Amino acid sequence: MKSLFDVKGKKIVITGGAGVLGSTLAMSLSKLGALIAIMDLNESKAHEIAETMKGKAKGFKGDVLDKHSVENAFQEVVDYFGAPDILINGAGGNHPKATTSNTLSFFDLPVDKLRFVNELNLLGTIIPSQVVGRMFAERSEGIILNISSMNAFRPLTRIPAYSAAKAAVSNFTQWLAVHMAQIYSPKIRVNAIAPGFFLTEQNRFLLTDEQTGKLTERGKKILDHTPMNRFGAPEDLVGAVQWLISDASQFVTGIVVPVDGGFSAYSGV
Repeated sequence: MKSLFDVKGKKIVITGGAGVLGSTLAMSLSKLGALIAIMDLNESKAHEIAETMKGKAKGFKGDVLDKHSVENAFQEVVDYFGAPDILINGAGGNHPKATTSNTLSFFDLPVDKLRFVNELNLLGTIIPSQVVGRMFAERSEGIILNISSMNAFRPLTRIPAYSAAKAAVSNFTQWLAVHMAQIYSPKIRVNAIAPGFFLTEQNRFLLTDEQTGKLTERGKKILDHTPMNRFGAPEDLVGAVQWLISDASQFVTGIVVPVDGGFSAYSGV
């Protein structure tokens, strides 16, 4: 059983790897013996995180919305580590001006901010998948893991662009899984995880009060609908990720796995 989940020596590229979730995955997988390429627009942060992994990681600058930038970054990864075995598409996020509020109605959400959120999450998944997927197709083997969201299952209030974009990521995951298996090789697998509610820099003060640390009304509603009655910790993603990128899931492709404390299973009554 231990060998089924083994990722030792696997070369893994994580886009958005300097973020809270991406960096936790990077550090956890490096402890399991994987070699990690941390790709992020924030190059200094990527290098800073990589330096904590004692030679098992290196930071690379890459803009997931610029195909030329991604191609250059992946060539640097190949030159340094060799061809990657696994791509984790971790880049994504929302924008405050693509979020409705008491002062910003849905009708007034700026189109450029809606476009930014859609492109960051969807194109930011598709473009690296094109670049690395070509490498996988050439050698008929490889794994792509996307990061969707609970918003893809149940759209949340206030964040229309993010919810729609993550739903598109889930759909693209299924499409790409079929495409790669049928056209190139059944040994190319594509899956996704859908995190529930995790405290990150992006949403911390939407869910907790910045001054008191107490739950906001939105945070309370989330926990009231989460049977495990807590927010996720980044480390909670590691087990599902390790399963999906290891031989333990070698007959699994095209699925989106909720990691949500039961949120998606609970009707509220």
